[in-house]
Amino acid sequence: MAKRSYTQTPMREQDPEIRSHNFEEVALGYTLEEGRLEASRCLQCKNAPCIQNCPVMVDIPGFIKAIEDDDLPKAHEVLSKYTNLPAICGRVCPQEKQCEMVCRLGRSKKFEPVAIGKLERLVADWALEQPLEEKEHVLDKGRVAVVGSGPSGLTAAGDLAKLGYDVTVYEALHAAGGVLTYGIPEFRLPKTIVAKEIDQIKAQGVKIETNVVVGKTITMDEILADYDACYLSVGAGAPNFMGIPGTSLNGVYSSSEYLTRINLMKGYQFPKYDTPVQKSKNVVVIGGGNVAMDAARSARRLGAEHVTVVYRRSLEELPARAEEYHHSVEEGIDYSWLTNPIEYIDNGQGQLKAVKCVKMELGEPDDSGRRRPVVIPGSEFIIEADTAIEAIGQGANRVLLDTFPELALNKWGYIDANEETCATSIPGVYAGGDIVTGAATVILAMGAGKVAAKEIDQYIQSKKA
Repeated sequence: MAKRSYTQTPMREQDPEIRSHNFEEVALGYTLEEGRLEASRCLQCKNAPCIQNCPVMVDIPGFIKAIEDDDLPKAHEVLSKYTNLPAICGRVCPQEKQCEMVCRLGRSKKFEPVAIGKLERLVADWALEQPLEEKEHVLDKGRVAVVGSGPSGLTAAGDLAKLGYDVTVYEALHAAGGVLTYGIPEFRLPKTIVAKEIDQIKAQGVKIETNVVVGKTITMDEILADYDACYLSVGAGAPNFMGIPGTSLNGVYSSSEYLTRINLMKGYQFPKYDTPVQKSKNVVVIGGGNVAMDAARSARRLGAEHVTVVYRRSLEELPARAEEYHHSVEEGIDYSWLTNPIEYIDNGQGQLKAVKCVKMELGEPDDSGRRRPVVIPGSEFIIEADTAIEAIGQGANRVLLDTFPELALNKWGYIDANEETCATSIPGVYAGGDIVTGAATVILAMGAGKVAAKEIDQYIQSKKA
């Protein structure tokens, strides 16, 4: 056996100077040769901790061994048993905080962990290049409605179809995919990849109806009358704002609006699509998560000369993926650490001209375990800006919830669902993803979809029995 490499096999990327002016994918993927080299680093652990730390419990050593053996069909067969969205997960799943974090090779401190996410992408991208197989499906075990076509809804729908259920997914927007389509930028997750993975799910017999707003176009009472069970995965797309003076000025956006204009309305293809996205010179992005990185890097690509991310803690506490932060710095994004906005300043014509901020210092830990930011008196300063984007999280989508008062909610306004079963207060109604947990990761939403599919199957079959 060849000597094992200390470091991960690097993945080729677009040059920062070039990519900061286009929306093409940054990471270019492994070649098969690079993939086999990286796969050879896997220790093939028994009772592999990477499996236990994966929300959808993928047989990670199994598919990696197939790559090493130059058997991509086998690798895809293994992956397909556990995930309906491998090309998406390979790109946006935070592997460094899950499977790769517990990789025994990486925990030796001598070696870097196996690049599990990059290998998953390799296999999934290969599979998407193969002809789509249209098969006859026997979907006679029952009828299930899924509300919302984001990662949780798509996962539940795909798993239920595999179990033999006739599944219809209802999507409020004109394109399926949820946050995969409207939230994550093209340079991290191309829309063609999302569309191809959705086609794979539709090929299993899943039907997707777009432009259907459950609670308006169709009621929950109608759904419960027509289906044996229902899974609610409407996400948490309602924007949150800090509520500081000047929030109503032109040029102040929520991250969800800003990214939706670019992603769903094809602002990334300007001038082919004349999407109303503000052309900015100086942009301030408030927040430190992946969405803040996405907004800042998108603004840069749309022509902003200066983009500053304002975060009230330090780099050590930054919740965004290390890869996204690293890429943003390469692309010329600036950071103002330990800083918090307190006012948006008007240019006298209702347009933003600057952001007034204060400096912070870290005090005692809060409920999250991170040290609480405390204002430093007299530390006010100004950042010139014609655009400000608040990326401080999202709240529950209220359209369905307000028209379905029988459904129990928790104190935060999200659906109150059992953590282990996804069951809600209404028999036959299950819920998962961001509408239960609040804004979280794609893979955690997928994990809830897998749990819900299994529980819905048991519910329907026990009811029929």
